[in-house]
Amino acid sequence: MKTLYEQIGGAETIDRLVHAFYPKVYAHPLLRPLFPDGVEAIRAKQYLFLTQFTGGPPLYTDKYGFGNMRAIHEQFPITRERAEAWLSCMREAMDEIGLEGPPREYFFQMLTNAAYRFVNTG
Repeated sequence: MKTLYEQIGGAETIDRLVHAFYPKVYAHPLLRPLFPDGVEAIRAKQYLFLTQFTGGPPLYTDKYGFGNMRAIHEQFPITRERAEAWLSCMREAMDEIGLEGPPREYFFQMLTNAAYRFVNTG
């Protein structure tokens, strides 16, 4: 059975997704303050993470080692509204690149589960 990574189109799709996603994040008033250091580094990390998250090569772990993603995000005040804004940007990016069907739905549900786990501020 194919991994989700393979089902969505692999490296090319992940790359297109992160390139469509971050302009939306940086334009969003609730999210922009969470990303003060510029887009290139965070986009590269997100590419590595989403590759591994969807069942592709373990690029994130190979570069950064194993880490508790919730603990990594603790330094940022993540509210439910910010999680929803992040998911909205991701949904728009998926729409923009034409990612659709059951693999998209599954991928988005995985991201939704993760986003709400990172909420750390009332």
